[in-house]
Amino acid sequence: MAYFHLKLVPPRPSFPHDATEEEMAAMQRHAAYWREHASAGTAVVVGPVFAADGAFGMAVVDVEHADAARSLGDADPVLLAGLGFRIEISPMPSLILRPSVAGNSI
Repeated sequence: MAYFHLKLVPPRPSFPHDATEEEMAAMQRHAAYWREHASAGTAVVVGPVFAADGAFGMAVVDVEHADAARSLGDADPVLLAGLGFRIEISPMPSLILRPSVAGNSI
């Protein structure tokens, strides 16, 4: 397996503070999508990041290869909604996890 960082870039720097109802509905589907992948073990961690220059979403996934990470990101309902979100995917050659997260695999 391999780890990848997925960065969800919103349509504008002021998001989510000025999100429309349509965007919020898509974000609810987005959250449900990633909860399913977290429960299945594919998503290691997922959540929003409120950075100084604007918020974005992030996920770390554990998949076979880059194409699988791309497929996972491309199937995100918020991207499929066509609201101007985009995703950036970067490989992570290794992770250090705290034991309560890693289980017995360390």
